[in-house]
Amino acid sequence: MASNKVKVCIIGSGNWGSAIAKIVGANAARLSNFDDRVTMYVYEELIDGKKLTEIINETHENVKYLPGQKLPANVVAVPDLVEAAQDADILIFVVPHQFVPGQCKQLLGKIKSSAVALSLIKGFDIAEGGGIELISHIITKHLQIPCSVLMGANLANEVAEEKFCETTIGCKDKKIAPILRDLLQADYFRVVVVDDVDAVEVCGALKNIVACGAGFVDGLGLGDNTKAAVIRLGLMEMIKFVDVFYPGSKLSTFFESCGVADLITTCYGGRNRKVSEAFVKSGKTIKELETELLNGQKLQGPITAEEVNFMLKNKAMEDKFPLFTAIHNICSGKLKPDQLIDCIRNHPEHM
Repeated sequence: MASNKVKVCIIGSGNWGSAIAKIVGANAARLSNFDDRVTMYVYEELIDGKKLTEIINETHENVKYLPGQKLPANVVAVPDLVEAAQDADILIFVVPHQFVPGQCKQLLGKIKSSAVALSLIKGFDIAEGGGIELISHIITKHLQIPCSVLMGANLANEVAEEKFCETTIGCKDKKIAPILRDLLQADYFRVVVVDDVDAVEVCGALKNIVACGAGFVDGLGLGDNTKAAVIRLGLMEMIKFVDVFYPGSKLSTFFESCGVADLITTCYGGRNRKVSEAFVKSGKTIKELETELLNGQKLQGPITAEEVNFMLKNKAMEDKFPLFTAIHNICSGKLKPDQLIDCIRNHPEHM
């Protein structure tokens, strides 16, 4: 990294971006090898007639997405993406995955060629001509810089409240890994670094599909035993999916925070479970509930289920992943939620 002091930019300022800004800001101020000033790209919007960036910079609080939590004073909200990112050595991406290609196009040629990226984004994109593209691969392809990933059992509000949790960084570069670990680690946020980057990232996306299944179970009032079956079969399908589409990953990665821990916490908390439960109980569409319940945040599970289904269809493998397939069919209205159990009763695991 070119400069003496490592400069950091956080791209995104939702509840997860703001929670991470608390940690990154505190560490940048505390550690001598980082530049004090951390920029945070904030999509500009008006809150009670006042610009959100001005509110954040004056009160050090993201009143829309993380109310009640103070951000470090050295985290500076910037409404212009290029201005926020142009001097950074580390770009931390934490926006809904559908915005990444457009943002990368804006940044191309405007950032340091020596910069590195870290993606905290749990989702896929659809590749041209079909299939899935990992967000870290999109960032690398568009910006021509290496991209590591951070995934884990990290519900944003709990991290912001400094309740202890673990996380996983997937990073292949042994020089960059300790820098990223130092920047993200806190007493209450323990980081384990592994080099199995693709598996870490795929876990972070797939668990949102399973969380929708857990939410359907809650909405149907089927209880914890049924939810445990959905979680177990979901983990099996996650492992199988990585084995088929990203061969060479280590089984041990699924037992890091990014794997089984993130799966469990998302199936008991988190927005995908919450909206899916409401979907069963209210009879409203996913889109309506997203608007009603999520305060402008995006739901990743149903989109990811659709993208995964696209990939499974291409390989004529829908029947090998009956849980993923059933969840997609329920989200898209092809099946009723109470048909979920029929779909998994005859799971290949039970044969």
